[in-house]
Amino acid sequence: MQLKLSAFRLTFAPLLLIAPFFLWGTAMVAMKGVIPHTTPLFMAGVRLLPAGVLILVAAALMGRPQPQGWKAWLWISLFAFVDGTLFQGFLAEGLVRTSAGLGSVMIDSQPLVVALLSLWLFQEHIGFWGWLGLGLGVTGISLIGLPDELIFHWLGTQGNITIGNWQDLFASGEWLMLLAALSMAVGTVLIRFVTRYADPVSATGWHMIIGGLPLWGVSAFTESQQWQNIVASDWLALGYATVFGSAIAYGLFFYFASSGSLTSLSSLTFLTPIFALLFGNLFLSEILSPLQWIGVCLTLISIYLINQRDTLGRKNQTLNILEQTATQQPQVLDASAKKLNAVPIQIRESETETVP
Repeated sequence: MQLKLSAFRLTFAPLLLIAPFFLWGTAMVAMKGVIPHTTPLFMAGVRLLPAGVLILVAAALMGRPQPQGWKAWLWISLFAFVDGTLFQGFLAEGLVRTSAGLGSVMIDSQPLVVALLSLWLFQEHIGFWGWLGLGLGVTGISLIGLPDELIFHWLGTQGNITIGNWQDLFASGEWLMLLAALSMAVGTVLIRFVTRYADPVSATGWHMIIGGLPLWGVSAFTESQQWQNIVASDWLALGYATVFGSAIAYGLFFYFASSGSLTSLSSLTFLTPIFALLFGNLFLSEILSPLQWIGVCLTLISIYLINQRDTLGRKNQTLNILEQTATQQPQVLDASAKKLNAVPIQIRESETETVP
């Protein structure tokens, strides 16, 4: 029975690792379809609060302990503000101003920040391939987030243009998505500190409830007509984003993030824009400009390099060792031959024998 259970876990472990990113990508498309009929902060609160309750119910059924002590609640509150309130707030507001596929790509740039934070806080190895991936990632994000006219102007392929002031640029959906990515990256690192004092599953549930309350509070004072125009299909989409895109996806992600390499785990999010772009094209007919497609490709390549940096580094070390061995063998043989030629041979002259 134990062997069958172990085989079952090994079979479905890769699917469980991939599941959060598939669910996030498809939930992004579902939320984009609901945006015209509701308000962003209200939608963000709907995605967090019910999902947090579901996670706490699941944690109770699994016998997970509840947080104890002021340190646990302090870290959970900080985790809730960064990964709950800020991340979901920026995400919802940015989704109003950008497409689901493009927004997902911007969100999934967060492994680049996680890699730097993990290097600084946990001394996780990055190496040559990791730094190369970071450089490509910055280039890809720039191609995605900056206006095409500004990029062409910098390249000198067009004349002088007027883009507008920097406030308009930072108010665009792409930059709000980038702020959401930064918030999620910090939240991914914070889970390591949270799990020192609390169970990761229970902490995830509480952080969604605590982080969702301010969103609903701000929505009550600044937004109107939050749910009056929502139809039955919209409620189904919100239900999918809440149950699958939040409760299940975040529960699995932060459970895996509580141990292992944060850089490698977060780099798996290169799958999310693939799912989001695929379903965004199928259901919402979204398209990207050629420069943005180049940025998407560079971003995906960069995250792949970060994820595979150790494997690529070992291959380089193996090739270097083989080259050094192949170079050293002729040198050893040549040195051996010289030593053999330099061996002195002493010949003693014998006296002439006299025959009596």
